[in-house]
Amino acid sequence: MKVGVVGAGISGLTLVRSLAEQDVDVVAFEAREEPGGVVQSRHVDGHVVELGPQRLRLTPGLESMIEELGLRDRLQTGDDEQPIYVYHDGELKVAPLSVREALTTDLLGPAGKLRMLLEPLFGPPRPNETVDEFLVRKFGKQASRRYLGPLYSGLYGTDPRNMLVEYSLGRVLEKAGIDRSVLLWVVRKLLSGRETPPICTFEGGLGELTQGLYDAYADAIELGTPVETIRKRDDGFELVTADTVEYVDEVVLTTPAETCAELLAPVDSGLEATLRRFNYNPIGMVFLESDFDGTGIGTLVPPGSDVQISGLTWNASFLDRDGLFTCYIDPLSYPPLSDASDEELGRVGAAEFERITGTAAAPIHVHRWEPGMPAYDRSWTAMDDLELPAGVHLCTNFVDRPGIPGRIRTATRLARELADE
Repeated sequence: MKVGVVGAGISGLTLVRSLAEQDVDVVAFEAREEPGGVVQSRHVDGHVVELGPQRLRLTPGLESMIEELGLRDRLQTGDDEQPIYVYHDGELKVAPLSVREALTTDLLGPAGKLRMLLEPLFGPPRPNETVDEFLVRKFGKQASRRYLGPLYSGLYGTDPRNMLVEYSLGRVLEKAGIDRSVLLWVVRKLLSGRETPPICTFEGGLGELTQGLYDAYADAIELGTPVETIRKRDDGFELVTADTVEYVDEVVLTTPAETCAELLAPVDSGLEATLRRFNYNPIGMVFLESDFDGTGIGTLVPPGSDVQISGLTWNASFLDRDGLFTCYIDPLSYPPLSDASDEELGRVGAAEFERITGTAAAPIHVHRWEPGMPAYDRSWTAMDDLELPAGVHLCTNFVDRPGIPGRIRTATRLARELADE
């Protein structure tokens, strides 16, 4: 059997690694001249700048991969004992993510804290319930709208009122084994003594991981070679590029929904139409240099605020990236995003950083992702109509959980299933 992989981001690279380890013939094609997908690191004005994820969790599976690739000496762990803040009523307030923080934070009043304790009395998600409705029903308005909703939906740039829980947060809860009470699950986890994997990165950024994967399996990966279309054959598929036609038995797409739709149009027009229904939110990232010396992981900005950014990552504090901060802008926080120049986004990011922290900042780089993050909004009802032809597989963040550890687990599992066929 031969497997063709479209895309060499973290999902595609992990697929190639896992299939090769199981002696499955595999070939991958990447349109860009460099591997990594959204995992991209750059050096700007003496700073290591992450154009995609800012850090990851050192899970056991990731740790073994790092050892295999010889990257252990490049690994850096961060300080995840630091708080996450919410910008509320013009002030930075601690988001209560631990028992101690829940008792001491002034983000919630006494009534709001007591209301959270009633969460076990309320049942699991209901049909057609939004993330906002679910969180308010479970935890009350204060906790839900001041930090729980933004903590989840801020990753995707979508208002919790426009996210159906069964296609978004509900899937996260299901995979974690949470069938009814989140608080009781947290208590059981604390009593079990299991530690959360530490935050980590690499000296030169997360791009060292994807580059290491590429270097190890470069013979099976074609960079700068976009697949132009996929055609069905009686005994498999043709992956058509500008210069070659690759014949494979199974094909795995790791690209955004729109690209999957374009490539699969000759295979299944109905599938193409379904894939085009999934929405993505563009994301603007402004990298700032500042003398701000606060201690924390970052800042959440709840929807509905007059602040024109959706959040901040304090790289300088918890990752020891001297003077570096990452600002996020999406259409929910800044509607003119798509038409704004880089200079304008830089000014917005710097001004809002100063408003939030009280310290001046200078933009050193601006990056945009279009498409950006899967919106996980109401368009995700398309999942109900997503039927793949035999031999076609999706290993993408729009059908499963995003995040590097999640993508590694999903790709490893799919590779195992393909090897067993």
